[in-house]
Amino acid sequence: MTRKQAAESASALVAKMTVEEAVSQLTYASPEIEHLNVPAYNWWNEALHGVARAGSATVFPQAIAFGATFDPDFIKSVADMISTEGRAKYSAYSKHDDRDIYKGLTFWSPNINIFRDPRWGRGHETYGEDPFLTAEIGKAFVRGLQGDGDFMKSAACAKHFAVHSGPESMRHSFNALATKKDLAETYLPAFESLVTEANVEAVMGAYNRTNGEPCCGSKTLMIDILRGEWGFKGHFVSDCWAIQDFHLNHKITSSPEDSAALACNCGCDLNCGVTYIYLYSAFTHGKVTEEQIRTSAVRLFTTRYLLGIMPDGEHNPEFESIPYTVVECEKHLEASYTAAVKSTVLLKNDGVLPFKTENLKTIAVIGPNADSRACLMGNYYGTASHYTTVLEGTQNFTQSKDIRVLYSEGCNLIENKVEPLAYENDRLSEAINIAEQSDAVILVVGLNEKLEGEEGDQGNASASGDKRDLLLPESQRRLMKAVLETGKPTVICLLAGSSIDLEESGEQAGAILDCWYPGAEGGKAVADILFGKVSPSGKLPVTFYKNSEMANFPDFTDYSMKNRTYKYYESEPLYPFGYGLTYGDTYVKSAVFTENNSEIKAEITVSNDGNFDTEDVVQIYCKMSSEFAPRNPKLVGFKRIFIKSKTETKITIEIPEKNLLVVNENGEKIKDGTPTFYAGMGQPDKRTEKLTGRKSITG
Repeated sequence: MTRKQAAESASALVAKMTVEEAVSQLTYASPEIEHLNVPAYNWWNEALHGVARAGSATVFPQAIAFGATFDPDFIKSVADMISTEGRAKYSAYSKHDDRDIYKGLTFWSPNINIFRDPRWGRGHETYGEDPFLTAEIGKAFVRGLQGDGDFMKSAACAKHFAVHSGPESMRHSFNALATKKDLAETYLPAFESLVTEANVEAVMGAYNRTNGEPCCGSKTLMIDILRGEWGFKGHFVSDCWAIQDFHLNHKITSSPEDSAALACNCGCDLNCGVTYIYLYSAFTHGKVTEEQIRTSAVRLFTTRYLLGIMPDGEHNPEFESIPYTVVECEKHLEASYTAAVKSTVLLKNDGVLPFKTENLKTIAVIGPNADSRACLMGNYYGTASHYTTVLEGTQNFTQSKDIRVLYSEGCNLIENKVEPLAYENDRLSEAINIAEQSDAVILVVGLNEKLEGEEGDQGNASASGDKRDLLLPESQRRLMKAVLETGKPTVICLLAGSSIDLEESGEQAGAILDCWYPGAEGGKAVADILFGKVSPSGKLPVTFYKNSEMANFPDFTDYSMKNRTYKYYESEPLYPFGYGLTYGDTYVKSAVFTENNSEIKAEITVSNDGNFDTEDVVQIYCKMSSEFAPRNPKLVGFKRIFIKSKTETKITIEIPEKNLLVVNENGEKIKDGTPTFYAGMGQPDKRTEKLTGRKSITG
């Protein structure tokens, strides 16, 4: 079914409705219209890294880990599996007339905001700090969710439009000020790519204002840019209860009726919230036209017809026949495991990894995240029927190898003791004891969604989900120090969704694995990496900063990009964007850049001089000589490859002309300056060179 056909069916249906009935369809819990054979439909569903909040589903690693894979093709396949499970669940629920929340086919994912500040609690929902990487992973995710056939498999939603990345405590009243240059260079490119290249079906507005306009009632964002410049054809949805912020918090309007009218007149078709109960009153008072109401209703029903879920519309037997048994099937669980492997970043390795089992008789697994399910999932998650923690993964791997595994929680995640009636540090002596008796230590620390996440949902209410600094809680810092003082070979496994500075413990540890929130199968993936069954190959989609530098960092409320992210940062990072080691020794041996029809083609030879087969990510950066170019070279192309030990391979990376444009102060993308290209397995900066011992090839 084409969009034109779906829109024609939607128009014919909406024409039969009264204005009041049409208004009723503009809320996320759209009621049944019995005489028109329109079933009830709840638009609110989540699929950030698996079908969420509606029972069993495959729980993939958190979104930030998708960014760390640098592998759009693989992420597209993951999103296709998510939509397959979504279809199976929708069919099963609909069969029993279950039209509840989280049970539709309109998924409010992906989150493509830019992770500009490491303190932002929701950053782990994104694909990182780079607009190009975010766009490539985001487009792949949308294409996987929506499919490429005659019918839409499920509807994706690009959120939160736009200029949204904290602070969480101020999001309902905050005015994000962004220059035209920062808008065009950083905050809008991923949204533009998803709209113009991936045909994302929905866009969700943010809570905050941008340059004075509430994002869910912004003529600039919604009318001029989204539908005007980009030609967006889908539907627009408010963030949840964001429209009531117009009058309650932003003070842009004086009543719910005016707020509803402003949002609708700017093209907000669907209200996640309750403010649109005042929309009919706004209509009767001449504040919004019947035409505008019907236009929004037509857009929404166009989506439902494209999904093939309207009783009087065409249907897709293939989608409707997907059996419920695909939920958590072997193929999907394997993909979750693979995603965890591809995304795990080896930050440091002095040779302790991979573990050699023949040298181990006893191994200690220590830490509050070692046997935690919460740290596997991140937020916006489904319910897995089986979880493998890092402790369980280690036990399973060593079971047949005559290696004893000792375990201690070591400390509470954030409190100063585990047992309420005990003295402080009540698990510390146990942790030290088993470390002393072991040949090696796996120290599993980090955060979970209760310590970094969304305002209103989290346990660190004082920060509303955001982080105050880049350090782990004091309880964990004490634990790391005490365990490392035993002198035993120690690997730190960090399970968190953002930049963390491990301070002296990071310097003393033999190896550091950044595992993110690795999904239900995460513990198996981590164990297989630790013991050398597979090589780590993830790359950082965000810069890891030194906590001591945060004093010089821009204020959290400052949305200028100066001194933010790898493209504009003025100091040396702890670990750079794009960085990540493997068990191999891969590097770019040669790179030849040629121009053809305004496209740059990079012919690259990659060698692996190491003793380990591995995947790795070839990255192309570009520094334009223009005064308008970012301070540092920017990512313009990348490709994930597999390369066997002691071999070399040749690849081609094509760089479209648009990636070489610079943005002037008026927000115009222009050709200006001469490019210098760099090809390597990371950035062409001194810190990456020091950490890897390799220089990028210049072209």
